Amino acid sequence: MIYHVVAKAEWDARPGEPYAPASLAEDGFVHCSPDEATTLTIVNSFYRDAPRPLLALLLDEDRLTARCEWEAAAPAPPPGVPDSTLFPHVFGPLDRDAVIRVLEVRWDEEGRATGLVEPAAG
Repeated sequence: MIYHVVAKAEWDARPGEPYAPASLAEDGFVHCSPDEATTLTIVNSFYRDAPRPLLALLLDEDRLTARCEWEAAAPAPPPGVPDSTLFPHVFGPLDRDAVIRVLEVRWDEEGRATGLVEPAAG
């Protein structure tokens, strides 16, 4: 299972198509994380000002049609993530049927991501 962070509005924008974030065109791959703890660190480092609600897509790597490679962060992982951590990079759009679960980022009063929870109904 790998994780990808996305604003709910962006995820919901084209429900009938594979999801292709801006990073695919900019970096050549979709940035993903290897686990929940790393995902939360990434959110706190790069997504604190992102539109909310913010979602974490849990992806079955075996169901992706695009190539997925595990690579070191370049130039370095964010603070709090060990240098030895490898990140899954998906070299193509994310197939919606590879999404096993969608969770929402939970925030504390100080604006820090503290966990992933089932999205609120509605």
